[in-house]
Amino acid sequence: MPPSRLRRLPPRRSELPQLMRWILGIESSCDETSAAVLDCAGPRPVLAGLSIHSQDVHAIFGGVVPEFASRAHLTTITPVVHAALDEAGITLQQLDGIAVTHAPGLSGALLVGVMYGKSLAWSLGIPLLGVHHLEGHLFAPTLEDAELAPPFTALLVSGGHTLLLDVEDWGRYRLLGGTIDDAAGEAFDKTAKLLGLGYPGGAAVEALAANGDPKRFVMPRPLLADLRKDDAPHRWNFSFSGLKTAVLRAVQSSPDLEADKAHLARGFQDAVIDVLVRKTAKAADLYDRRTVVLGGGVACNQTLAAAMRDAVAPRARVSVASPRLNTDNAAMIAAAGAWRLRQGERSDFSLEPRDTMPLPGLITTPAGVSA
Repeated sequence: MPPSRLRRLPPRRSELPQLMRWILGIESSCDETSAAVLDCAGPRPVLAGLSIHSQDVHAIFGGVVPEFASRAHLTTITPVVHAALDEAGITLQQLDGIAVTHAPGLSGALLVGVMYGKSLAWSLGIPLLGVHHLEGHLFAPTLEDAELAPPFTALLVSGGHTLLLDVEDWGRYRLLGGTIDDAAGEAFDKTAKLLGLGYPGGAAVEALAANGDPKRFVMPRPLLADLRKDDAPHRWNFSFSGLKTAVLRAVQSSPDLEADKAHLARGFQDAVIDVLVRKTAKAADLYDRRTVVLGGGVACNQTLAAAMRDAVAPRARVSVASPRLNTDNAAMIAAAGAWRLRQGERSDFSLEPRDTMPLPGLITTPAGVSA
């Protein structure tokens, strides 16, 4: 065909300057399939629709079975997306961008969300952005706390992660410490299993601990002594594997486990909270931060939030999202994605899921400051 007869196709929406108003978030990193719609027309994004489908099948096995999780995501992702759109009162064609969790998480589970997000973005001709799951947890409180803005200290605690961060600005994160073995949420779940409380176990352990005697079982505080040494290699790190072993031995040696359950739960929870709170409060003091952000599933623990408030008051406040936005959900992914999309960031269609990946925007610790 002669060049003069070639028809130029209209540019795709992703190639056009546009107001990024309606952002769809997709989350499928573990055992929740979630979609959310944010209205970004104003100065701060507003949650317009959120749908979360939790997979109950894993309770039978006392933990997440990756193959079952992936299959469940496949069957639920489309209705979950449409439920979020219906709640927001918009159609697919009104979307201006898509943010999808692409790391870290279960590879098969992430693959479902990433492929769905890529296909949808391609078919609609709108921008796509891969979001780091943990950055989503950082942004979750912004949907309810209008005053939240960096700099602040952040503690992200979930079933798979325990991270202590100094957040200098959005997109600039100083990693102070993390878990060297088991995450705090995983320790809660394993302790719940030892006490016969089922899965997931965080809420059950907290409820049981409320009736426990704090002096009956005094559990070890792993790596807490390192906090007093500026040059200690694990000053800011966390370790909960040994604490789980301490609970196991206490369970095995108890002459009356039924009578001791509440006391064991209290001893375990007190130890975890003591370590998390004291290290976070120390970091906030060191970097002179006036806000502490709690994020992740373990941040649903009201005892932890109360202890953190007591530890940092009156010089700092604690910002923590409601439980619905602290557990794995797409609203936090959309919030993080909306910020990066507004910075002009985009992912191409080679985007792939990653089971592990460093938090984007990590910065090094300044000279003279021990982290």
